[in-house]
Amino acid sequence: MASAITDAVLKTVIRAVAATSSNSSSNATTPSVNGQAGILEGANPTRYSASAPITLFIIQAGIVIIFCQLLAYPLRWINQPKVIAEVIGGILLGPSVMMRIPGFEAAIFPKESMPVFNNVANLGLIIFLFLVALEVDMRMFTSNWKVALSVGLAGMILPFGLGFGIAWGLYHQFHNDGTTVPISFGVYGLFIGTALSITAFPVLCRILTELKLLRSNVGVTVLAAGIGNDVTGWILLALCVALVNNNSGLAALWALLCCIGWILFLVFAVRPPFMWWVRRTGSLQNGPTQGVVALTLLLVLFSAFFTNIIGIHAIFGAFLVGLICPHEGGFAIKMTEKIEDLISVLFLPLYFALSGLSTNLGLLNDGITWGYVIGVVACAFAGKIIGGTLAARANKLLWRESFTIGCLMSCKGLVELIVLNIGLQAKILSQRTFTIFVVMALVTTVATTPLTKALYPPWYQRKVERWRRGEIDWDENPLAPSESGSSAADPSKPVGDQSSIQRMLVYLRLDSLPSLFAFITLLSPQTETTPKHEVESTIEETGDGSKSVPVTTITRKTKPLEVHGLRLIELTDRTSSVMQVTEGVAEELYSLRDPLINTFRTFSSLSPGMSNNVAVSGRVAVVPESSYAETLTSHAADTQSEFALIPWSEYGSLMDYDQPLSLSLAGAGNDRFKGNTHLEFMHKTLAKAEKVCNAGIFIDNGFGGFGPRSSQPQGLTRSKSGVSLHSQNRHTTPALATYPTITDRTHHVFLPFIGGADDRVALRLVLQLARNANVTATIVRLKYQNPSSAADDEDATLLATLRDSSLPQEIASRVVFEESNLTEGKNNLTETVLGLAKVTVGQKKGGAGDVVVVGRRHGKADTEAVAGASSSRVDVAGGSGLDLAKTVGAVAEGLVTGAVAASVLVVQAGGKRK
Repeated sequence: MASAITDAVLKTVIRAVAATSSNSSSNATTPSVNGQAGILEGANPTRYSASAPITLFIIQAGIVIIFCQLLAYPLRWINQPKVIAEVIGGILLGPSVMMRIPGFEAAIFPKESMPVFNNVANLGLIIFLFLVALEVDMRMFTSNWKVALSVGLAGMILPFGLGFGIAWGLYHQFHNDGTTVPISFGVYGLFIGTALSITAFPVLCRILTELKLLRSNVGVTVLAAGIGNDVTGWILLALCVALVNNNSGLAALWALLCCIGWILFLVFAVRPPFMWWVRRTGSLQNGPTQGVVALTLLLVLFSAFFTNIIGIHAIFGAFLVGLICPHEGGFAIKMTEKIEDLISVLFLPLYFALSGLSTNLGLLNDGITWGYVIGVVACAFAGKIIGGTLAARANKLLWRESFTIGCLMSCKGLVELIVLNIGLQAKILSQRTFTIFVVMALVTTVATTPLTKALYPPWYQRKVERWRRGEIDWDENPLAPSESGSSAADPSKPVGDQSSIQRMLVYLRLDSLPSLFAFITLLSPQTETTPKHEVESTIEETGDGSKSVPVTTITRKTKPLEVHGLRLIELTDRTSSVMQVTEGVAEELYSLRDPLINTFRTFSSLSPGMSNNVAVSGRVAVVPESSYAETLTSHAADTQSEFALIPWSEYGSLMDYDQPLSLSLAGAGNDRFKGNTHLEFMHKTLAKAEKVCNAGIFIDNGFGGFGPRSSQPQGLTRSKSGVSLHSQNRHTTPALATYPTITDRTHHVFLPFIGGADDRVALRLVLQLARNANVTATIVRLKYQNPSSAADDEDATLLATLRDSSLPQEIASRVVFEESNLTEGKNNLTETVLGLAKVTVGQKKGGAGDVVVVGRRHGKADTEAVAGASSSRVDVAGGSGLDLAKTVGAVAEGLVTGAVAASVLVVQAGGKRK
């Protein structure tokens, strides 16, 4: 017995040793995935390991993000939302394209790694649905409830009916393929109807914002109807999921009752203490604190957990928490800003990649399938367009506006894809049916922007707006005289030769306010006083028999200069940026509260002598950076401005905040004139302004007495004591230095008059500036000895008329006219102007600043200047073909780069005859 036990023990030990040596040799030949040295030990980073899945996940996430970003760039040029790039990227990575490559799926997306990928993507989806609910402002629905209800219901009932109809064929043709659960046709039809009747509210907001329709009747109607449509669609989807996930109708009823109870609990039990805590922490006024963000996200996760365990998808719980969050004080916007980038850049692309991995275009392989593809797309378009159009027309909108509303309501976007993925996960849809509806979602979303732009172009919007204001009839015949009165263009004069500026547009920038204020002060009309003897009946006799004639002064009222300030804020593709525009009347609130606009208004009311001579208005426009030029010129046309003043950025950038720090870090210097984006903006603005009004680009160089500060850091010199060090810093550190009082407030203006429409406008502007008692001017006529055209004679006649007879005496005493002859092939125009400018302006130190006014275009003379000044050309980063000379003209470039101690105003003639 003992020997048997001993033999058994020995055999067990021998087998254990053999197994250990076998494992050791195996480990020696097969490197461990989780070796401490990783790939240095020969480990394969693409091999999935359940104990360390992060390595493969990083590879998967990197590939998805790169694909989405590469596709988003070209699609942005054709005005397509980012979701299209994410969906197409997912399809390319899926079985339709990339997974057809042998070994790609096994190496990058192995089946055992998908649970980790799926969990991360769905976590992002939960938080994204919370952001979608934050974007829904119920105040817009309640303030437009009548039109929202009618358009929203009509835009759901008809597509829902069509979807229920086509679901009959889809159910019998594709449902029973072995990958779906057995459900009744009623539930299936409910899901298909919901999928066709839903509208993608987040994508809709972005399209309306990019097309600048948010403030139009179309935009307000679509947003209000979209909110109701969105909420109703999620309710129907929750009902459908509850019916599928519960085995009996009674269990589904209990799930729905629990969901309703949870909604009531959130509204009446959770929201009041949540609001109390938000107010107590100051998060309503100053944005959510870190603690409030943590509390909100915990509510999101718990609500998602609850709705998931009762048989309704987790995303509904997240959506409900977003609905109870306050919108007062911009809380919803600031909460979105905290978390949106991580969701939109990482989590959301992962979810749509997961959707693309389930989309197999190879399943659309026969005529019947393609027939259903066309049928589903037709039902999606017809239901939304017909329903939305008829409902909008019933609310007394124009037919063209109504069709536009119908097309916008047909947008599906990312919400549709979320619905379809829920249907696929719940096994309501087969993979073939899922692919059919993904194609429908892509087609309807891609078509929304082109259809809207074709049906509701900007010229039609302007026509409808003027027609509703009663300015024109439907055939565009004027019904009332123009408000511009005497400021309207005179058709008898050449373009740009109209009289003095009475209405102007100013592009407001934080870095240019001092020079803008100084320029507007000089341009404002001066109060005229004229001595006049009192009437004869008031003449009294003095004691010595002589008559005393009292003399009084009459103040003549002048028409004030109207200045319309426009502040531009960039609209990005971030959700929070779009919410700033869509919530309430965001631009109107900006215009009331924006510090730059309020500073502009205060300046006009407090400046001495300006309160009665300048009337100002300020407005903020939140638009994409690519639309800055169009927005400026459109606003100039809307306000009937005769002159648009655009300051050149101090930093060569369109951005307006935190630039001094950026400048000091970058050491800007000449970079002010090298920014490709800023040059392109200026070039586009001048090109568009040519059809609207005269325009001027103001390049500041200490105008108004505030000279440019050095961007170089100040060094410390040796000091004997802390007191002297403090005293020294007060005088040497820019942040502590004070500007001396400007004792000489006079400005000298120099105009090199070369000829042409631009110079004629510049001449009129200089003479208007000279009406101010603090302005003196020198006008030098530069002419070639042999005038070559009638335009030269016209310029000479204009100058002679103004010099000899047209100018009032008080202005003529401050304006000096000179002439300088040029010889072709001998005198370089740019060098001549630069030499004259250096001896004419900038001669006084510590003054209020001088300015050189120059026309932008000079025809043949400009060509000569370009050839002669090519060696000093300012190169532009980016290689766009633009440079400073092409933007402001060769003569102006020579002045800017030639170290002239004065600001430069580049003038371009514009406008059209009425």
